Amino acid sequence: MLFRMPVPTLPSIDGVALDDLGVRLHDGVGTLRVWSKNASSIELVLFDAHDLDWETAQVPLQRQPGGVWETTTELLQPGVRYALRVDGPHGPGHTFNPETLLLDPYARGLAQGDGYEEWRSVVIVDGFDWGGVQKPRVPLDETVIYEGHIKGLTKRHPDVPAALHGTYAGLAHPAMIEYLQELGITSVELLPVHAFVPEPRLLERGLTNYWGYNTLNFFTPHTAYATEAARKGGPEAVLAEFKGMVKLLHEAGIEIFLDVVYNHTSEEGLGGPRSSLRGIDNASYYRQQPDGAYIDTTGVGNTVNTATDAASRLILDSLRYWANEMQIDGFRFDLAAALGRNAAHEFDPQHPLLLAIRDDPALQDVKIIAEPWDVGMGGWQTGHFPAGWSEWNDRYRDRARNFWLSDIDYARRASAPVGIGGFANRLAGSANTYSEERGPLASINFVTAHDGFTLHDLVSYDVKHNEANGEQNRDGADMNRSFNHGVEGETEVPTILAARRKAMRNLMGTLLLSAGIPMITAGDEFGRTQRGNNNAYCQDSALTWLNWEHEPWQQDLLAHVTLLTRLRAENPALRPSRYARLGEHVPEASDMDWFDQNGETMEVEQWNDPRNRTLQYVASSAPHDGASNRILLIVHGTESPIDVRLPEDIEGVTSFTSLWSSADDVPAPDGKQYPPGAVLPISGTTMQLFRVE
Repeated sequence: MLFRMPVPTLPSIDGVALDDLGVRLHDGVGTLRVWSKNASSIELVLFDAHDLDWETAQVPLQRQPGGVWETTTELLQPGVRYALRVDGPHGPGHTFNPETLLLDPYARGLAQGDGYEEWRSVVIVDGFDWGGVQKPRVPLDETVIYEGHIKGLTKRHPDVPAALHGTYAGLAHPAMIEYLQELGITSVELLPVHAFVPEPRLLERGLTNYWGYNTLNFFTPHTAYATEAARKGGPEAVLAEFKGMVKLLHEAGIEIFLDVVYNHTSEEGLGGPRSSLRGIDNASYYRQQPDGAYIDTTGVGNTVNTATDAASRLILDSLRYWANEMQIDGFRFDLAAALGRNAAHEFDPQHPLLLAIRDDPALQDVKIIAEPWDVGMGGWQTGHFPAGWSEWNDRYRDRARNFWLSDIDYARRASAPVGIGGFANRLAGSANTYSEERGPLASINFVTAHDGFTLHDLVSYDVKHNEANGEQNRDGADMNRSFNHGVEGETEVPTILAARRKAMRNLMGTLLLSAGIPMITAGDEFGRTQRGNNNAYCQDSALTWLNWEHEPWQQDLLAHVTLLTRLRAENPALRPSRYARLGEHVPEASDMDWFDQNGETMEVEQWNDPRNRTLQYVASSAPHDGASNRILLIVHGTESPIDVRLPEDIEGVTSFTSLWSSADDVPAPDGKQYPPGAVLPISGTTMQLFRVE
């Protein structure tokens, strides 16, 4: 369950609620409402349906209380193409130009002309037969996220028809749905699908913005991800294809999350494209110094000013639209710290927008996930978002990588630098990062994401190889906590390949056996590579599209991940909703006991001793709706083999049943039983999971 607080008053201007902005059709006419505090005039411009340069009419808007401008006209009908002309004062912070044609920020559809900036808004009639299909509403503790790119997922899939490759409809094809179900995925998180444009600097280099973090409009699905038939049918057909995708995935019990970019827009810095907010009211929508210079906490030139009511309401209204009209199940907020900055541009965990997103009645069944940082001063805020939010846990990512990769690299040259205590904390739900009120489900656990090395490359490269991006390998992270295991890049050396593949199994095992919500990056389950590129945002090619033809070792890794997701689903002890408290029974928590390699309770000094990188972790749960469940997980974090004695002093235990081992190239059939006190030989760098009987 998501934690909810009392509903606050939603943002308004001068006491006037900003309701019904954009176009609303009624009684055979259309009413357009646009907000601009500083404009002196706004004009609606209408265009021919086939020639977006041919103006067919102009209609002035009248200023209403609270900075809202409005007109009602029979010229606004379904399918009509339109734009705005806005004039206003000159001076610091203002960039009005009445010659510029601007997009309605609330436009539900877009049409593109011949040029880079030749976009028009389109009047849309929302209407779709959902056939009674409801959102799956997967419990938070059962959620397994699969982060992927709508195009990259199916562009090369041999069982998806060519006409559907790389499209919304392609993701909803039975071949993809069956794959996701077999893999144990509950929730697909899509990289940005709000309408976006590539940056001019990329186009000049013959590249494009593949990931999509350059939003043009917050209400419209990206047209290029629709099938050719839908694109030819116009914005209404694109919208229908998107909704059809959601409906089919929901029928299969799979949720859809969107990675949403509300922290900045494609208008870039001053002097960049003027397509919407900059021309409507630059001083109100973007963070600025008194002289009009932008305050950029996003690294792309501008930052949306959520300290203003209008910007906050724009974001809330967009979320409501996607959650209700489009039936989206959750949102991952890119650079979410930028959304929580106040009028002094400082992060405030009680920012009205952060609380409103959590508490809005129209968003009560929606999962909300923060990327809890931006690039501004004080921008790293992991663990500091309000209750009810989950967060990408970069501390988890770093500790998992260190334990299985950089620590092992260091140990080969000296000795292991740290013990197992920090790793155990992440395994158990990161209680040192999230409050007791928020619990382990505040943590979105991940080892990789779209941004950075893939899992295969994490164990195969010591440094990034981003030359293809055209920035002399300066872009992308330099600190990757990766380990190539002896050779940079591809190799045929059997011992190195074996070590890399075990490292991948250990990292995936850690991810899927930890308390918290796991996120798998698409393709990691079968070891895809980007050939060492850790910032492939501008690569729309086979480098970033998933390759669905797999070598035997990739099939084996996929079998491991599929088994791990099943074991996670079958063992509630692995997915507590609350933190345990010593000596107390806490509902929805897993009681945890920790033992050393000899089966003895871990002593305080053992946790951080670099010579001790082996532990046995017993988690016990008694859920409300099922029988009690206990698991034992052995973690051994050095390359030397070791003997481990299973604990003997656990009350009521008769045996330990083997479920999974990262030492196996191919998952072994489960069911082998061991009595308490049995001594097991454990190979170097291995995890092994047991059910406690």
